[in-house]
Amino acid sequence: MESFSSKDLAMRAQKKILSRIANKSLAQFLIDDTSAEILDELYHVSKEFTGNRAKSQKVLKDLVKVAVKIAVLYRHQQFSDHELGLANDFRRKLRQGAMTAISFHEVAFTFEAQVMTQLLGDCRDLLLRLVDGHLTPKSHGRIRHVFDHFGNDELLVKLYSDQDPYHAHLQKICQGLGKLLEDGTL
Repeated sequence: MESFSSKDLAMRAQKKILSRIANKSLAQFLIDDTSAEILDELYHVSKEFTGNRAKSQKVLKDLVKVAVKIAVLYRHQQFSDHELGLANDFRRKLRQGAMTAISFHEVAFTFEAQVMTQLLGDCRDLLLRLVDGHLTPKSHGRIRHVFDHFGNDELLVKLYSDQDPYHAHLQKICQGLGKLLEDGTL
């Protein structure tokens, strides 16, 4: 059994960033349980697909690092009105992607890899535009790495197949996404 936990990874990333920013209000920023469960399932999907634990952990580390950095920027009101508009566009596109992922899972024979790849590519591009003046090229590379990894046609085809263990992971991912949509978190 592996000891990898997205929640622990998020906590370590938050501590590292928060140690450099002396603001107690940021200490309240924690990843919620549903998001942690989704991230854990994404890790397992990635590991199944790549067959490489280190690569899968790197993808999830990149995802958590970028999410925390963006949250810190947002909490410190570093985004302009134009950038906040981009953030809203990103959120809408991400919601659309989540609803599409759930729909493809629930309705048999509707999955189209090109649709999911396009949605993930659009999210990536919006996010890159949002953080353009705020994050380093290394962070931009992390964003590309995460979206390109999970937007891989082969990975998506396997994920939406009826093969185990992919099917079980997709079920849990979609349940988590549904909960985040219902709660208004996503």
